[in-house]
Amino acid sequence: MMVLLAFGVFFVVPLAWLVLAPTKTGTELLARSPFAIGGFHNVWAAWRQVDAFSNHIFRRWVENSLLYALSATAITLVTVIPAGYGLAFGTFPGRKLILKLTLVAMLMPAAALVLPIFLELNAMRLIGSVFSIILPFAFFPFGTYLAYIYYTTALPPALLDAGRVDGCGEWAAFRRIGIPLAKPIIALVFFFSFAADWNNFFLPFVVLSDERKFPVQVGLSDLFRSSQPAVALATMVAAFPVAVVFVVSQRSLVRGLVGGATKE
Repeated sequence: MMVLLAFGVFFVVPLAWLVLAPTKTGTELLARSPFAIGGFHNVWAAWRQVDAFSNHIFRRWVENSLLYALSATAITLVTVIPAGYGLAFGTFPGRKLILKLTLVAMLMPAAALVLPIFLELNAMRLIGSVFSIILPFAFFPFGTYLAYIYYTTALPPALLDAGRVDGCGEWAAFRRIGIPLAKPIIALVFFFSFAADWNNFFLPFVVLSDERKFPVQVGLSDLFRSSQPAVALATMVAAFPVAVVFVVSQRSLVRGLVGGATKE
């Protein structure tokens, strides 16, 4: 219990500092206690500094991150859910090999793939475009493996057999049975994919040179020239969408566990 408490304090302290930092001026941040609460008018002053940085470019960075993360996540959902279903119930040559390759790709560090991805995008003349971010982000083997595990453990094969007896083909069985019962895994994959795409720094940093196309995580490095309260506030704003998606995904997960099990 004490070990868990110590780890909890270790991780909560930086978050508490981050939340309280925008309420103080730069001088107060250095002179006062890290956990002292300043004036909330300082939060507005810090936001004006963030918003005015380089002609309101922070807003553009947030919009870019939403475009990249949501587009890539949509492609991910369209591909990994059927892929996981196919790997769980399909019988075709190379199935075990594909599963092993999925595990290998899932375990590889993302940074190790940046160079080959860069060379591939350069050969396709996509460097610097939005597709140089969206297409690599949409590659999410972890989501495929999650879908595979979910279908093999939560969807009884007898249910699919009953659907086939009623006249469903493979596509109809997936559409009428596999998708309605996949609401929990869809919510889970959506959250993990969105969070990974939103927080990815290295790949956009490598393939983008125009600061107007930066996602917010790359743009934050330029904001370090601003005051510490402004940087802390910008970091909180950048983390807010992930927190919202987490809450929405959790609610969808609960609804899916109840509704997906009783529908049809």
